[in-house]
Amino acid sequence: MGVVLAGGRSQRMGGREKALADLAGRPMLAHILARFAPQVSRLAINANGDPARFAAFGLPVIADQIPDFPGPLAGVLAGLRWASGCAATHMATVSSDAPFIPLDLVSRLARASAEAGGAVARSAGRVHPVVALWPVGIADRLEQALATGERRVHRWVETEGMTTVDFTPFEIDGRTVDPFLNVNTPEELAEAETLMQLFERQRERA
Repeated sequence: MGVVLAGGRSQRMGGREKALADLAGRPMLAHILARFAPQVSRLAINANGDPARFAAFGLPVIADQIPDFPGPLAGVLAGLRWASGCAATHMATVSSDAPFIPLDLVSRLARASAEAGGAVARSAGRVHPVVALWPVGIADRLEQALATGERRVHRWVETEGMTTVDFTPFEIDGRTVDPFLNVNTPEELAEAETLMQLFERQRERA
């Protein structure tokens, strides 16, 4: 099971929704889904507001169960409840602003999770706590933590003792790219546009 976390307010994008921002002629979310969907059995989008804006993707849209945009952990909880209803044991999450996620992301997280119960991605020494594989059984604990004011994903990952899995940067025409490059601002979107064009050219030459 997989969930793309798109429940934020995209404040640094000037209110423009990151998931739907144009990147190389397609919504950024389309690039993410193309890489993520083959890795999971079923897929959903966590988003708040009118779900109709995601209708073109043909996927379930699940909203946070906790009001007032409490952050990514609320999206994780919503995803866990959805995955539980589908009788899944684990759920993978990625953010809606990372268009270069690895094609072996879930398989590598799953191998690590087999011993630790949950796993989270890391690159260049930085942990990416919303890029993770979560045991569905933690949902009640997470709901209780949110009810008491927990909002920090990093702290929750540490509390759960989730193992980290290292992913290495890759090269695009001599440029080193973090596989979890986040697009949070218009400037970063422009950079991602350049990288995506280089990526497409490199793939055509391969």
